[in-house]
Amino acid sequence: MNGFDTRLFAGKTVVVTGSGRGIGAAVARGFLQTGARVIAHAGRTLDHAEDDLLVGLSEAEKDRLTLLAGDLAERDGGERLGSAVLQELDGPLDVLVNNAGTMVGRIAAGDVDAAAFDRVVDLNVRSVVASTTALLPALKEGGRAEGGAAIVNTSSISAIVGGSPGSSLYSSSKAFISTWTRALARELAPDHVRVNAVSPGTIMTDFHRRYSSQEKLDATAASIPLKRLGTAEDCAPAYLFLSSAKLSGYLTGQVIEVNGGQFMG
Repeated sequence: MNGFDTRLFAGKTVVVTGSGRGIGAAVARGFLQTGARVIAHAGRTLDHAEDDLLVGLSEAEKDRLTLLAGDLAERDGGERLGSAVLQELDGPLDVLVNNAGTMVGRIAAGDVDAAAFDRVVDLNVRSVVASTTALLPALKEGGRAEGGAAIVNTSSISAIVGGSPGSSLYSSSKAFISTWTRALARELAPDHVRVNAVSPGTIMTDFHRRYSSQEKLDATAASIPLKRLGTAEDCAPAYLFLSSAKLSGYLTGQVIEVNGGQFMG
């Protein structure tokens, strides 16, 4: 990855969830390109990995990649993913990137029912907490190594600004992730596990192709100080930065906004 030492994560083991496409795929590729062994949860199936995650990887990078599939929207999806990752580990876990999550659909406030609530919360909150809990012993083991271990969560600009109509559940679930990030950072600091989050703005991935009209995207781009929407590649370096003790060893409990100036807090 441009700007990073190609050996920055050599000898490190990294887990990235939601890495079949978009931001997660760019993050997983970045870790592979900087020497890490990556265990990549690519989504419910591995269908998207060939079209995004695996594109441009060298054979050496592919040799350091393990692909897993699992539906994190299912009630026990996080526990099952955690168990699957533990079976692949042959030592400590150095970095966990919790990126899986989506809006599920635009749901008007008046249409929120128990089923809609459960769909969003199971994917964006319950699975993240469950898989992280399962992997904490391995992360704490990684924390005993030089530089410690790191967790990087994916929040959203919507966690602060509330999102647009129909995204109340999604926005609130991401606000949970931001607060949970800070709480974990305090609790895990004695174990030398740093916890931070990346909060993307409007990033042109499949997420917005599904949930935003072109008219809305054009208007958003015009309102952003940098006058464009972001890309997955714009976001990935923030995850690598926060994962590296060499680059961010004194950062924990932070939520880094990556949005081209769309929100300045």
